[in-house]
Amino acid sequence: MTIEAPETKIVDSYRIACDGSEGALGHPRVWLQIPNEHGWVECPYCDCKFVHRDHADSK
Repeated sequence: MTIEAPETKIVDSYRIACDGSEGALGHPRVWLQIPNEHGWVECPYCDCKFVHRDHADSK
């Protein structure tokens, strides 16, 4: 059995919301702040990784 890697999304904003993208099967909406020094943040519920467009080439 293999475990799928968490999804990675390239975003344009440093403040984003994540709700699991699965409608009623998702998770509570959380607002996440992408730190400027890292350029990415992971959702604590679904482990989706959000990478700001300015830092996409460095990841």
